[in-house]
Amino acid sequence: MAQSATRKNTPLRKPNRPGRYTGWARTFWFFFGLGIAGLVLYVLAVSVNFLNLFGRMPNLKTLENPRSELASEIYSADNVLMGKYFRENRTPAEYEDLPQHLVDALIATEDARFEEHSGIDPKATGRVAAGLLTGGSGGGGSTLTQQLAKVLFRTREDLNDGTLNDVPGVRMLITKTKEWILATRLERSYTKREILRMYLNTNDYGSNAFGINTASKTFFGKKPRDLTRAEAATLVGVLNAPSRFSPKFNPERSRMRRNWVLRQMNKYGYITPEQLKGDTLKAIALDYKVENQNEGIAPYFRVEVSKVLRQWAKDTDHDLYSDGLKIYTTIDSRMQKYAESAVAEHMKLQQKWFDAHWKGQQPWRDESGRLIPGFLNTSIKRTGRYRSLTNRFPTQPDSVKYYLNKKYRMKVFSWQGGEKEVTMSPMDSLAYYKGLLRAGFMAMNPLNGKVKAWVGGINYKYIKYDHVKQGKRQPGSTFKPFVYVAAIDQGYSPCYQRPDAAVTFPAEAGRPAYTPRNFEGSYSGRTFTLRQALARSMNSITAWLVKKLGPETVVSYAKRLGITSPIEAVPAVGFGSSDVSIYELAGAYSTFVNKGVWNAPIMVTRIEDKNGNVLREFVPQTREALSEETAYLMTYMLRGATEEQGGTSIILKGGFKFPYEMGAKTGTTNNYSDGWFMGLTPDLVCGMWVGGEDRSIHFRTGAYGQGSRLALPIYGLFMKKVYADKSLDINTGAFPKPAQMTVETDCSRYYGGTGLRDTIPSDQKLNQVKLEDLRGEDI
Repeated sequence: MAQSATRKNTPLRKPNRPGRYTGWARTFWFFFGLGIAGLVLYVLAVSVNFLNLFGRMPNLKTLENPRSELASEIYSADNVLMGKYFRENRTPAEYEDLPQHLVDALIATEDARFEEHSGIDPKATGRVAAGLLTGGSGGGGSTLTQQLAKVLFRTREDLNDGTLNDVPGVRMLITKTKEWILATRLERSYTKREILRMYLNTNDYGSNAFGINTASKTFFGKKPRDLTRAEAATLVGVLNAPSRFSPKFNPERSRMRRNWVLRQMNKYGYITPEQLKGDTLKAIALDYKVENQNEGIAPYFRVEVSKVLRQWAKDTDHDLYSDGLKIYTTIDSRMQKYAESAVAEHMKLQQKWFDAHWKGQQPWRDESGRLIPGFLNTSIKRTGRYRSLTNRFPTQPDSVKYYLNKKYRMKVFSWQGGEKEVTMSPMDSLAYYKGLLRAGFMAMNPLNGKVKAWVGGINYKYIKYDHVKQGKRQPGSTFKPFVYVAAIDQGYSPCYQRPDAAVTFPAEAGRPAYTPRNFEGSYSGRTFTLRQALARSMNSITAWLVKKLGPETVVSYAKRLGITSPIEAVPAVGFGSSDVSIYELAGAYSTFVNKGVWNAPIMVTRIEDKNGNVLREFVPQTREALSEETAYLMTYMLRGATEEQGGTSIILKGGFKFPYEMGAKTGTTNNYSDGWFMGLTPDLVCGMWVGGEDRSIHFRTGAYGQGSRLALPIYGLFMKKVYADKSLDINTGAFPKPAQMTVETDCSRYYGGTGLRDTIPSDQKLNQVKLEDLRGEDI
């Protein structure tokens, strides 16, 4: 009974009626499955850009070789980094070069569960979604891998060309979807370490620093491996907003951001509270220096090389500014340093003398020494500033004039400290720079054509014009060896004698009669050998040879020896009446040293890709231009300038005290507009020029303006440093003489009883002064 009562009082279960929940469950699972299928189909459609609705996606090849712009690096022959070519200054670092505290700072700040997810962090994504649904902010949900995908594949710039990308709100959904897809693919293709390395190497840190390698150098002057924990935290903090958190331009904001990064590192157990306290108290000590094209070794040379490289890149479908190429040049960094030092040391002194020479006066003068009217007004019209202003005020010349004469604070080049801050108008600035003497210098190995040093001007940052190859001026007497080599090659010997007497070229074809004068304006009537005549740079005997051989013959020999500039076949050809470059003259003179074989100067030896594969090797263009005997006779002739009494370069032996065999030739043009010097040793040929930007700007007397004074000392200073550096292994021996000689080279018997060794023409007396008088200091 009790049992029955209990059962009676127990509520009976409602019978399980089949189908009561089945309908709801089926509906739920139907729509859930439909949603999953839709999501899968949506992701698939985005992946394949279905009907071009979603825009392009990177292909497998692009994914396996993601492209980021890498700076191409240019190296010297002795493997010193000279500079870079870039749009984005990025040089990748290896993972082994990254300190652990840098990696820790990045993970703690940007993606705490980086090691746990496979490209997408569900927890972070859910947090963001929840924040959007509640109208708040769930923080950032992108993983490091998603951020990398965004930067590598430019998902928000290059991959938004689908039809639906123009629909408001849909664009960001599609973009985020692509980043999720790419992130998972990156995780399958690369290890976590590789992803971290790519992330740090890819991002922009501000100040034209792309990648951790360049950022470390730009802000702290060190390699990534040498960054302290606080410095690493500073750079990681910059990544969020490079301008906003720049330690250079927003130091306080950067410090606060750095400290937040350090607190994140403490939060996730990467540093202790004590370390956190110590690091947050530290000031940010910068060693800030932005790399640019004005910096580095041999900037003028690098610009010239870039012209060759750009053409090669165009022909071979490469990009010099983003492919991360390695370019190996012929420049020797030690010689380059000595060349730049020699040019700077000499030009600083020349500028001092030039300023004193024209003190209180304007140096732009006509052939009669009169001031050129309107010189600056004419010159300003060739400047970019003038063109810009005329475009801005096409019908308002007074406005153009106003801004050309308006004064601004600016920096200009100065020999006192490299630059100085001044208040000048554009017209003032033009006048200032017109008064600066310019220079060019090049050294090359004549045996293989390799350019070893190249100084295109006095300061690349402020004066971009290159005076080695770009600039061409009348070479004066440095062109005379082309006359003498033609004579030697056609049977004249170095000991052949001619009197120092006037030679006249008769008038013809509208050209008046022409009688070249010697430097001092008179003729001694004495007899000189050809070697003496070239050593003393005597115009009278050169003129006789030009008349005898014919100007056309001189031109043909110049062309044979590598002169490519137009040369006019006129009586004055032997005196350098046509413009040439240092680059051309150095190559031509090298033929004399290289046994008659002309080598085109070569600047680059090879190009490698970013992985070290050789893409191109360069060899010099060569041709046999002279016989070995003729070439040697020319080196013997050119040695006369340093060995013969009265030689224009005798100071190299007496003043600089070089005991070695040297060939030399000075050059001076009319009114002393151009001072030239060419120097030869058995394995080094050097050419140099000094003058004003305009031919009308120059010294007024030969005491300052001739080549032996204006240009030669650069060579002496350079070679003094080169000979002192034993690591360069420069040949100090004699010029190699052919085994069989058919032409006499000992001219001493022609000097007997003439007194020529005791007679020095007046124009050569300058070379007999003490070196300290010539240089203004005791060398």
